[in-house]
Amino acid sequence: MEKFPGELCLKIFQFLDHQSIATAIQVCRRWRRLASDDELWCNLFRERWGGDAASFYAPQDSKSWKDVYVVQDRCDRYGLGLKIIREGNDYYLIHQGEIQRHLGSGHRRRGYNEEVPLNDADERELSEISNRILFFLGDLEAACADAKRGRL
Repeated sequence: MEKFPGELCLKIFQFLDHQSIATAIQVCRRWRRLASDDELWCNLFRERWGGDAASFYAPQDSKSWKDVYVVQDRCDRYGLGLKIIREGNDYYLIHQGEIQRHLGSGHRRRGYNEEVPLNDADERELSEISNRILFFLGDLEAACADAKRGRL
């Protein structure tokens, strides 16, 4: 594929869905550049959400169609409210599909870039702590929503 012209690769990418393109982006720098093509992501957006939504959510400022697609996909999966989500081993605070803050990772680190595998007991403990934090934040979110309704 290295010797394929970029235009031919783009034509091939146009037959792929967003998940396959997201995988292609991880193959090499050239594919990352090609699979990040604005027109490609605009077409994916139009196919999934339609032309009216594409006109409404068209990227502004320095955002690309890929950025807009990712945010809209996250909105579909998690909703518009303030949420804590897990993607891979990382936890994020999101609002209206936009990542507001990286909250941490599920892996402990040995050094700068070395991950320490967790044993079963550590994994259970981490899961229990995470669940308690998430339930607390969920209760806090519900209490805040009730308080807001009470003021109106």
